[in-house]
Amino acid sequence: MVALGPRPAGSPALARTQDYIKSQLSTFGCRVDEDGFTAQTPVGAIAMKNIVAKVPGSGKEIILLLTHYDTLHLDRFVGANDSGSSTGVMLEMARLYCGAHPAKRLTTASLWISFLDGEEAQVVVNGHAQWTDTDSVYGSRELAARMALSGELPRVKAVVLADMIGDRDLDVKRDSNSTPWLVDLIWSTAKRLGYAANFPDEPTAMEDDHLPFTRRHVSAVDLIDSDSMSSFWHTPQDTLDKVSPRSLAIIGHVLIESLPQIEKKARPPA
Repeated sequence: MVALGPRPAGSPALARTQDYIKSQLSTFGCRVDEDGFTAQTPVGAIAMKNIVAKVPGSGKEIILLLTHYDTLHLDRFVGANDSGSSTGVMLEMARLYCGAHPAKRLTTASLWISFLDGEEAQVVVNGHAQWTDTDSVYGSRELAARMALSGELPRVKAVVLADMIGDRDLDVKRDSNSTPWLVDLIWSTAKRLGYAANFPDEPTAMEDDHLPFTRRHVSAVDLIDSDSMSSFWHTPQDTLDKVSPRSLAIIGHVLIESLPQIEKKARPPA
């Protein structure tokens, strides 16, 4: 993805990224759904596309994993951490679960892994994104709305979003805009696995692709290293050398160990 260069929404590089993601998912044996839509943005109508890999389960519940794959409209910004790191982790999750023997999958829940377009604000002034509720998270808002219309949204037990998780000094704080029971479950899992230093109890408040779901009363959590926003975030310095394979492995390990616990947990009241 980094080799494709900057890939803002609607760009030819993002179209090549979509082809890459779909080809990888197909190679893994995933069932893939595409949701193309036209986003009305402050800079005009932009064609966008969500890509969803689906691992079916025998029950009705869905656990939904999210990442975005677009980059900010910024010259020379290749987004190795934002959004390459989380997309890489979710592609690996798809490889593990789509190709798994049924006995190695979740017991009954379906696992959906969604690659979202249009997370970034489309208005950029002097290199700074002008993030607003209406100019951001286009793909997540589209996915939540479509699932609500189809009747699938009430089946979603939990949404787990990963974003900017490649920083070498991985520091994922507890997001106060996430659902408390889901935060508690994942943070306790991380500590049990020996990653307490990477999942501190320090609070933060993030606006990200999970909010369209929490606003519809769906449990959701954002796994994001907000500290990276103070260094190379949204700059041409967000290059591959900033991404740590160990950090990606930590996030993947925590996800794999958390999913069965999420599935087993009694559904909290809405």
